Amino acid sequence: MAPEVTDADVQAAALQYVRKIAGMRAPSAANTEAFDAAVSAVAESTQQLLDALVLRR
Repeated sequence: MAPEVTDADVQAAALQYVRKIAGMRAPSAANTEAFDAAVSAVAESTQQLLDALVLRR
């Protein structure tokens, strides 16, 4: 794992994941709320994972 994962890294990874799974680069107006909620949920879960990992030094 990288020594320092920033909030921007987490957000970018979440956006990339949601884009891939949804099959769209940008949502239509009708799907923006669901798309943005998914990005937020993935980012939150990712941060929880990173916070819980025990790193060996």
